[in-house]
This record gives sequence, structure tokens and C-alpha cells, in this order.
Amino acid sequence: MRREDRSGLTQAADWAGACAEAGAVSTGGAAAFFAARFESIVVGEGAAFSTGYYEPEIAGSRRPDELHATPVYRRPEDLLDADPRTGARGRGRIDGGGNFVPYFDRAAIEDGVLARRGLELAWAGDPVDFFFLQIQGSGRLRLPDGSVMRIGYAAGNGHPFVAIGRLLRERGILTSPVTMQAIQAWLRADPERGRALMRENPSYVFFRELTGPGPVGSLGRQVTPRVSIAADPAFVPLGAPVLLSAMDNALADGLWIAQDTGGAIRGANRFDTFWGAGAEAARIAGGMSARGRALIFVPRGTLARIAREAPASP
Repeated sequence: MRREDRSGLTQAADWAGACAEAGAVSTGGAAAFFAARFESIVVGEGAAFSTGYYEPEIAGSRRPDELHATPVYRRPEDLLDADPRTGARGRGRIDGGGNFVPYFDRAAIEDGVLARRGLELAWAGDPVDFFFLQIQGSGRLRLPDGSVMRIGYAAGNGHPFVAIGRLLRERGILTSPVTMQAIQAWLRADPERGRALMRENPSYVFFRELTGPGPVGSLGRQVTPRVSIAADPAFVPLGAPVLLSAMDNALADGLWIAQDTGGAIRGANRFDTFWGAGAEAARIAGGMSARGRALIFVPRGTLARIAREAPASP
């Protein structure tokens, strides 16, 4: 109710009744609540594709040393969300000539273009582990003294996300199933080619330290394992329930809540299910690739409002 629905499907007023009632619903009354308060929308063909994500834990340090040499950067002060002259949205920076240009890509950042600017939040112990933590968008750094530092998404550099697993499959290097674990093994087996491949994904994520509960999704709230799902807000109202059904991986079947977004999660019926932290979460998320059907739940009465507001046919 407190944010604009970019999908155009709902308005804040549509949610008032359901949100007011939701806090008083008991677990046993959930089915009746959803049946009474919601109706479903199929976006496009409703053919869903879902992957999985989790909160990884990797070796890290607040100070660089011989075991921790990969910088974890804060959001740079010169990273802009729009062209200040035109207001056109898009991540970029002002170059030496005063032009608004794309921000530095992964290769430039890894080559040190941001070094010595005081942006280092921490240092990771393994560049492959950190690459995959960036894909997840948040994670935990296990520090040398055994304590944990939690980091969360602060911003992206604005470059498109390129799935290196797809590149490996298209080039015949890996065959299905192309899991996270299989990709990591290939990267480590050939570090030089692995580094070059990771750079084919120009997208780069900046982080902030999390001191409260987390990880935090795009709604600014903690995401919940086996409940929260990332979706494209251009097609799915953030906060809306999403029913995935008839998935060819039954673990993805069920009712999820759209509470997050992701650089790779683009388009109608593209989702990313959240599985929590730990080895089991990593196993499920790393191998999740499910296809089936998606229904978007919207408050009852939304369809009638949309029909009333639709322009009359000529």
C-alpha cells in the first residue's frame, strides 16, 4: 500500500481490505482468507520459469591480507541513478568531459578503477565465492576470528546481467543440468579461463553492512526461506502472492510472496525462489530450474476495476 505498483495491475486502495485483515488471520484460516480476499491473474501465457537463491557464507575479512584480497565495495559516490541533465533513468556517471556515461563494468572494477577511494567495505577470500555472492545479492562473511559480517545489496553498476551458466551450456562446455556447483567446479579447474568467463558478465554489485535481521529484499523487509520470491516488478506487484503450480521440480510448487527483485529476474513469469542459508539451501538453490504455471493473486475486485477503467473498444 505504500509504494506504486509498476506493473499497473493494482492500486494502493485495492489492497486496503486484505492488508487490514491479514494480521488477524490464523494459520488454520489462511486458505479461507486467500479464497475470500483474492482472485488470480495470468500474466501473458502464465508459463513460469523459476530458479533459486540463498544466503551464502564465504570467507572474508575487514582488512586485506594474503588470504583475503578481493575487495567488497560500498556504493561509489559517483554512481548515479539518472542523467542529471535530462532525468533519464539509468545507472551511470559523469565522465571528465561532463558527459553521462555507463558506469564502470566488472572488468574495469576488478582491474582496480575504484581502488584507493576508501570504498572497501571488506575483503573476500575467494573471487569465485564472491562472484556467486554477488549473484545472490546478499550473504555472510565469516571473519578470521569466527564472527560473521552480513552484507546486503546496495546498488548495481547498471550493466546487464549475463548468466555464465548459459554461456557454458551454449558453448558445449557443460551439459545439463548446469548447476551452480558444476559452474564453480569448472571455474576453479581453469582459473584463467574462469576469470575471463566471469568478466563476460559485466554486472557488478555493491554492498552495505547489515546490522539487523536479514537478508533484506527489495521491499526493505527480511526475506523468508521457502516463502519469499523475487519477481520483475514490471509484471508482478511487489508484495503480491504468487502461486507456482505444476512445476517440473515439485520443490517450487506452492504459494510464494513477491518480496524481492534481481538483476537476472526479468520478464513476465520469471521468478527466483529463496531458500535461506546453509548447505541444504545452497544445494536446492544451486540446482533449482523449474518450469510450470504461475498465477498472480490480487485483491478481489481488482479485475472488475481494471475492466471499468479499460478504454472502450472503437
